[in-house]
This record gives sequence, structure tokens and C-alpha cells, in this order.
Amino acid sequence: MRVGVPKEIKNSEFRVGLVPGSVREYVANGHTVLVETGAGAGIKASDADYEAAGATIAPDAATVFADSEMIVKVKEPQSVEWKQLREGQILYTYLHLAPDPEQTRGLIESGVTAVAYETVTDARGGLPLLAPMSEVAGRLSIQAAAYALTAHQGGRGLLMGGVPGVLPAKVLVIGGGVVGTHAARMAVGLGADVTILDRSNRRLAELDDLFQGRAKTRYSTYEALDEETDTADVVVGAVLIPGANAPKLVTREMLKGMKEGSVLVDVAIDQGGCFETSKATTHADPTYIVADVIHYCVANMPGAVPLTSSHALNNATLQYGLMLANQGLDALRGNEHLRNGLNVHRGKVTYKAVSDALGVDYEDPLAALH
Repeated sequence: MRVGVPKEIKNSEFRVGLVPGSVREYVANGHTVLVETGAGAGIKASDADYEAAGATIAPDAATVFADSEMIVKVKEPQSVEWKQLREGQILYTYLHLAPDPEQTRGLIESGVTAVAYETVTDARGGLPLLAPMSEVAGRLSIQAAAYALTAHQGGRGLLMGGVPGVLPAKVLVIGGGVVGTHAARMAVGLGADVTILDRSNRRLAELDDLFQGRAKTRYSTYEALDEETDTADVVVGAVLIPGANAPKLVTREMLKGMKEGSVLVDVAIDQGGCFETSKATTHADPTYIVADVIHYCVANMPGAVPLTSSHALNNATLQYGLMLANQGLDALRGNEHLRNGLNVHRGKVTYKAVSDALGVDYEDPLAALH
């Protein structure tokens, strides 16, 4: 199969769909890999590095889209990109369609087969292609919050971990999944006072065992949210419903009770955000203020550390990408977990949570593939 890797064009996105080591794996499996010139610049991988791995360098993105049977990316296609997609072509990338009707329409009209990293599953019920970026984003959320708390950023002027004789910042993490766990790890490591909210008693017990008293856990209710947000210096939104819009857990009204200069970090912004006042921002302009509360809502947080992120992502996506390249649509027909990643196919939405969120017709993926 002819596999294409265009350069990412989303604002401040420096990751790349395939690192040179992954290109070598595709080539070893008999595939041709076409990489847009400069695609690896953000991870310090030159065109020569890609050529050494067996890739052919394309002069522009248009060549990659025109000459490839499968497109491997990181972020969702921008409008100029989805207009170049076509029926019979496979798109393999993050999509996050539920809060993005325009992109969804573009993919439907293109006829492309769009496989979303974030909804591929595994035998344990996990999301293996979302997990590595969730780990990165969870850890970055605390770095971002620590910086936003400084006075010159408009924050409360707090050091996350305090110093002897001065209390540390209070960090509230909403959601005890992959993002929340890694956010809590970072916050605990910096010496913050950490509380994690979740609605699974089993998960709360696991977190209690994991943190051994270094982080507190609490069952998530409206009362708990009210009480904890009122006293928090930092709130990390880490709630996910696979493929669907994130629930709006922190309301505009709740902001009135929060401390001036406190920080909200919405890691769920790719899925619409879990704070009512959230709107997507970029690394170039990452924060804004509502009701004296700083909001950090960067929609591609792992893009800030592209070298780490690209390798971590490739470690997870490579095996499924090779399945698609080796078997084509038969890989989707034969593997339930990969098929769960199919969001759009030949003009049909094939992921129920996306169709429900956008009010468009749904077709069962197996039916669509036959």
C-alpha cells in the first residue's frame, strides 16, 4: 500500500504521524511511504533521516494526498486537507468528531474511510491509542497550571508545592482515568495538596492504593464539585466519554465561588470541554480569563512536546496502522477493536456516539463495510 505522511498544519502542532523508525517498519512490510518534506522538523528528524528509513520525500502535501492510499496523521484534518481526501482512501489519525460538525461533514462528503485513534479499543476495554497522549496531556496539565499560577501570568502567585512554613497549592483533579492519574502523579510529585474526584468506587479504591495517602479521593457529586472547586487553586478537567462530547461539570455559576487567579485546565477540550466556560485555545495564546479565573484550554497539549509525544504515539499506533496497510478494509472487518475506530466510511457515520452528538444518521460499521 502507498502510505502518506503530510506535515501537520494545525496551529502550533509539531508532532508527526510516522517517526523514521515507524517508516522503516512499513517499508519492511512491503509498503511505499511518502513523507512531505519537512514533516519531521518538529521532532528534529530531517528528510535525510526519512530517506534513510526508506521513505520517498514529497515536495508538498498535495502530492502526498494525491498519491497515497492511506494517510497517517496526528491531528484531525483541517479544511484544506479534508477537501483532498477521497473515496477508497484510508485516513488514520485523531478525529474528535463529536464537537466538530464541520469536519464531520467534510469527511462524509469526501467518501474517505476515517479511522480515529481515540475510539480504537483493546481486550481490556481500554483506549490504547488515546492512552499515550492522555498520559502526556495529564502531566503537561500540571506544568501549565504551575506556570499559570504565577503572578506575571495573572495567577494567584502560588508555588505549586509551597515551601516549609507555607502551604502548597490545592489541586482538584476531576476524573480518575489516564489523564487524571497522570495529572495527580505530577501534582503530588511537586508537593501539591491533591484531591481526585471520580464516580467509580472501584477506581477510587485503586487510586487510594496507588497514591498511599499522598492524594485524597472523593466520590464525585454536585455537592463535592461545589465544595472542592471553592477551595481549589487549580482544577484539572480530565473526564472522557469515548467518542462523545464531554459533560459540562464545572458551570459558569461555580466560577463565582472560586478564588481570584485560580486556574482551570480543560484536558477534555478536544471533546468539547468539561467546563461550561471552556473554548479551545492554542499554544500561541493558551489562556483567557472568565470571572477572574484563568482558563487553559489548549486543544493539542501534547504538541508542546512533539519529540516525546510522536514516539509515544507511534509506539501505540504502529501495530494497528500496519494491519490497515497490510490488509486494507479486511483489517476493519476482521478486528473488532480496530473496527471500533471506524468513525466515517463512504459517506456514513459509523460511530454511534458521534451520530448521537451531531444528530446525523448512524450506520453499523460492519454493515457499512460489506
